[in-house]
Formats: sequence, C-alpha cells, structure tokens
Amino acid sequence: METKEYIVGEEQQGFRIDKFISEADEELTRSGAVKLIEEENVTVNGIVPNKNLRLKEGDRIVIALPEPVLPDAKPENIPLDIVYEDDDLLVVNKPRGMVVHPAAGNPDGTLVNALLFHCGESLSGINGVLRPGIVHRIDKDTSGLLIVAKNDFSHRLLAEQIKEHSFTRKYQAVVVGSLKDDSGTINAPIGRHPTDRKKMTVTLKNSREAVTHYKVIERYTGYTHVELTLETGRTHQIRVHMAHIGHPVAGDPVYGGKKYLASLGGQCLHAYYISFVHPKTGEILTFSSELPDYFINFLKKLKK
Repeated sequence: METKEYIVGEEQQGFRIDKFISEADEELTRSGAVKLIEEENVTVNGIVPNKNLRLKEGDRIVIALPEPVLPDAKPENIPLDIVYEDDDLLVVNKPRGMVVHPAAGNPDGTLVNALLFHCGESLSGINGVLRPGIVHRIDKDTSGLLIVAKNDFSHRLLAEQIKEHSFTRKYQAVVVGSLKDDSGTINAPIGRHPTDRKKMTVTLKNSREAVTHYKVIERYTGYTHVELTLETGRTHQIRVHMAHIGHPVAGDPVYGGKKYLASLGGQCLHAYYISFVHPKTGEILTFSSELPDYFINFLKKLKK
C-alpha cells in the first residue's frame, strides 16, 4: 500500500481536509478524498479525522492509498469537447479539473471513461485497459488539447512523433514574477523527487532530458503571461521548469511554494496549440483552443 505525507502550509490553513487532499494529489477528486477519509485511510497528526475537519498550519497528514481494484475502465456518458475526429484519431479539448485516466481513489469521471462511451471499442489498446487511446496526457488542473488514438497503428506513429520531437505542443500560462528576458530556453533534466514521490524535480540522478522554450506575451505587476513550447514531454515539465527558474505557474499547489495563489483553484496553464502529422494521410493537422474562462478572468484581474 502506497503512503503519502503532507504538511499543511500557511496558505492551506482553514482548508477542509477533503479539499486539501484533492488539491495536493491531482489524481484524486474531492469525492475520492472523502472516500479515503471515510474508509479511515487518512490520519491528521496520527488521528483519523472527520471529513469536515478544518486544517491548521503545521498539521501532518498521512494518506494510505489502497491498491487499485480496477479490472478495466467503464464507459460513462460525460460530454466531450471534440475539436476534430476521424476513423484514426480525435482531438479533445479537456476541461480543467478532469483527470485523464482512472487511478486509485479516482476510478470514474475521467476522460477515458468519457472516451469509452463515445468511441466504444474503437480506441488503441497499447496503454492497456486503464488508458485506452491515450498517447500523451495533461495534468488534471491543466486545460486544453490532447490527441486520442483510435487504433494501434495511429498510436504508434503519433508516439513516434512525440519521441522524435516533431509533434508541436504550445501552452499559455501565467507565471509568478517578471521574467528577465522576453524569450529563452530551459534545458534541465527532470526526474522523480527523491523524497516526495508525487513530485518531479530538476535533477541529474535517474532523470531524462527536458527542454522548454518560453516567450513573454504580456507583463503585469507581479505576474507574466507567457507562451511555452515543449520540445520534450516529461511529467509536469512546464510546472517543474518554471518553478526551477524562480517563476512558478500561478495557482500551482505543488510547485508554487507558500504563495501559490490558492484562490485560482489550480495552475493557470492551458494547452492551446497542437500540430502533428496525420498517421494515415500524412497531412499536417494544426489545432488551437481559445483560452478558457478561468484564464481570461485572471488576466482581466491582472489588467485592473
């Protein structure tokens, strides 16, 4: 059984325990957190809490995650924002807050559950029964475009494009502070954090190459609106890289430090542009997604 440990920071003081857990672990929904608490898999300072408990700074939370009992993912009639679809693939605009695939404590309500309902058995099986069709993923609280493969042939060719860096993915984000340069490149290897297994970090040990290009779109007091282009696709790459150079993504509860702006409800990060070669036709397909409401509203506040 996997265990995770957290210490409540100043910004999280007063949070309900279920809210804290769902924000601390992006694979868990609020209902998943409540279930863990009700099944006594959570302790606060060594004591099993009530699900309505309000936390204090310095509280020590330990979560025991049961082994997942997920023989397969189940179809669910969840609306999808489909940008493009043919017999080989589809491009989906994922909303913020939706997890891509089922995991322990979060067996349903995911993008995969919605895809199974929409596509039936027409999804690639390369990533197994819990991740059918998933070629690449974006984090729970990151919104935007991702590609889903409907057959193994398409999946293999799309994955190959990602590996060869011929698959273009651009994001927009609001980051904390004012970047020194109007553009630049972050070339820093990323691996699993040595003590916190839910986090990634810049490290030379057991790491992989990671390259992110950034360009300033607009500057505000205390924040910068940027475009980010992925050359590689490591877990949490943009979030880790921006935090590494001292400009974490606004609202990021994991890498944002003590003043991560909890009021945003998650990182201000949107996968707005994607371009790739169609695996069957060889045609270059390019799609873009408008900034979602949460992002636009934050920019409006910054402009004021």
